[in-house]
Amino acid sequence: MAEMKPHLALTVSDVGRSLPFYRALLDAEPAKVKPGYAKFEPRDPAIVLALIQGDRGDTLGAFNHGGIKVSTTDEVLATRLRLKQAGLATFDEMETECCYAKQDKIWVTDPDGTPWEVFTVLEDVEHAGSQAARACCA
Repeated sequence: MAEMKPHLALTVSDVGRSLPFYRALLDAEPAKVKPGYAKFEPRDPAIVLALIQGDRGDTLGAFNHGGIKVSTTDEVLATRLRLKQAGLATFDEMETECCYAKQDKIWVTDPDGTPWEVFTVLEDVEHAGSQAARACCA
């Protein structure tokens, strides 16, 4: 099978200001940096993430959040430690039910307010989850 990676393009107010956050989140250096543009292509997580400088407006539509799925709770916690060491604030949601799954996760927010979760699925459940957690599945 051909290589498959999720790709996200995010509009950010300042690429230079956003680079330290995404370096810490992805534990990787950008593959390309140009004026008003940066692209990350880390191997783990396998994703192509483009940062495009511009105004966030109604024309771009809604973006709920980004997510990085990892294999274990230990990996969630290791990511939390790495992000905290980079000076970023995180929020824990352990054993939360969201999106028809029981998950351990942390949340972190980029400089423009885009929420990101790093999560592992503990087990599938037959309901969407609590009202508070349901926002992640909107």
